[in-house]
Amino acid sequence: MKRLFFAILLLFNVAAFAQKPCEIDQNIADSLGTFKSTKAYIVFERSFAGNSTDIFFSLTSNNGVLGLEAQFLQRSKEFIKATCFDSNSKIYLQLSNGKIVTLLHAGADTCGTLVVGEGNINNRVMTGSFVFARENYEDLRTSPVTFMRVRFAGETVDYPFRTELVAEMDKGKYEPENYFIHNLKCIEN
Repeated sequence: MKRLFFAILLLFNVAAFAQKPCEIDQNIADSLGTFKSTKAYIVFERSFAGNSTDIFFSLTSNNGVLGLEAQFLQRSKEFIKATCFDSNSKIYLQLSNGKIVTLLHAGADTCGTLVVGEGNINNRVMTGSFVFARENYEDLRTSPVTFMRVRFAGETVDYPFRTELVAEMDKGKYEPENYFIHNLKCIEN
């Protein structure tokens, strides 16, 4: 009986701590090189007074260079002020261990696209490509992200990360603080 109890306990622990499978969106290998990216994952959501902001992350590996695609989606019945990425834009990730990881904007300057949707709802979508050095992201494997600061072309905005998030958009359950812990392994060769 003791052995059965311990076997069940061991099985439960293995199942409880099993890693989530990687959700790969693209995995391309051809004569020009390799490209791999994870599925977009919501890391921030705020909805207040008819305005909403959602931020999605997708990790990429382009010929071994690790990067982050950050997509900002804003919705409002009012006009949405443009925020832009330029060559000086950065994302700062503050980790629970006190360290800060900096990602540099590597794409073209962009202010996104404004689209008027159903019911005259304004939607602004902006995507930026960011890179970090290999030695700059090691702490992301083990330490949760608690805070993100984004330096846009004309302003700096802070975004606190939650341990758990149930998205209004799709009612899915997300763990923004542990995004890098769960997903970095997915894009490394």
